[in-house]
Amino acid sequence: MSTTSQKHRDFVAEPMGDKHVTALSGIGGVLGKKLEEQGFDKAYIVLGQFLVLRKDDELFIEWLKDTCGANSKQASSCYTCLKEWCDSFL
Repeated sequence: MSTTSQKHRDFVAEPMGDKHVTALSGIGGVLGKKLEEQGFDKAYIVLGQFLVLRKDDELFIEWLKDTCGANSKQASSCYTCLKEWCDSFL
């Protein structure tokens, strides 16, 4: 099993609040800018899309790839981050 990044652990350890989209694991500056251009500038907006897609890993990962050009590793990392956050806070 792969270990999670510090960024991932930091994100799932506390309420989301008004965090920028780049606070999500797997989302760096380049992908963050592309997501911002699509209207997804905050982590909670991406969470909304995650919930609209019913927390489905395949749908969310494909959406993230299509929306900002994330690769499979980046998209999976973001999915796992949001899933663990939801398991803790919802």
